Amino acid sequence: MAGRFDPPLTRAAVRGGRTDVPAGQGQASGAGAKARAWAPGGGPVDLGLTLGPLRRGPADPTFRATPDGSVWRTSLTPQGPATLRVSKAGEEVHAEAWGPGAEWILEQLPALLGSGDDPAAFVPRHRLVHASHRRRPGLRLTRTGLVLESLIPTVLEQKVTADEAYRAWRRLVCQYGEPAPGPHGLGLYVMPSARSWAMIPSWDWHRAGVDAKRSATIVRAARVAHRLEEAAAMAPEQAAARLEAVPGIGPWTSAETLQRSNGDPDAVTTGDLHLPGIIGYALAGNRDADDAVMLELLAPYAGQRHRAARLVLLAGHVPPRRTPRMPRTDIGKL
Repeated sequence: MAGRFDPPLTRAAVRGGRTDVPAGQGQASGAGAKARAWAPGGGPVDLGLTLGPLRRGPADPTFRATPDGSVWRTSLTPQGPATLRVSKAGEEVHAEAWGPGAEWILEQLPALLGSGDDPAAFVPRHRLVHASHRRRPGLRLTRTGLVLESLIPTVLEQKVTADEAYRAWRRLVCQYGEPAPGPHGLGLYVMPSARSWAMIPSWDWHRAGVDAKRSATIVRAARVAHRLEEAAAMAPEQAAARLEAVPGIGPWTSAETLQRSNGDPDAVTTGDLHLPGIIGYALAGNRDADDAVMLELLAPYAGQRHRAARLVLLAGHVPPRRTPRMPRTDIGKL
């Protein structure tokens, strides 16, 4: 399995959606929870690899992996806030949920764990991709069915370092969200509602380190949240067009969002500062690759290009650094 063979966690692996979940079967919490068991077909499901892309940094207040082997996450569902705990007992998945949205999130559990994904459609075309694929039989592409919860943290990640975006997400969720329903002690929060995002004053965006361009994009998206949520049920091209109709949302943001909300296996992240060089270096030894070169290298994986890119990132074969890291800034201190 992945944890047995993977190297130490790196930034590339995190970008590829790897989250280390301790071995264990989880401990049922009870205490008023609704429960569900689900047996995935078509092979194993690795909780860390499948749910890892939903985690926004090591201190994400909406996501937690605990020592007993459980993954906890919160969502603002169409029925209201919900907390979900997922663990495995053998190949069976056990889930518990709390809050007004508990039934909704349990109903979505199979899709969340990749029931709509088709790993058999993927055929490795490069030695590195083949090795990465073979070592991760439990990788499934998640589908949350919720657009805004992936869109907003993705907008926060536009043109800043990951650490800056994670800090902003953590601060705003804890300030404007609400404590998660269910067991206390984990410090989890549910993200704010669309109305709450739209009402955040300019000085709190500033204190969170979010510039006016990103905050304005989030506010515009929040004001048409009900229209954007419809994209979760659309075909990939129509869904991307719906998101990109909002000023400030381009191909990079829509791809990163639809990879999670729609489980799109072919959504390639273009316009990224690092990804073309990583793909180019891993597959062709070309660290200076641009989007055009990256798309050409990924062309043999048409229909599965997002999965191929994830497997490259998870392999950790990245070019040696030639320049200093992008400097961190905190406009909230200005």
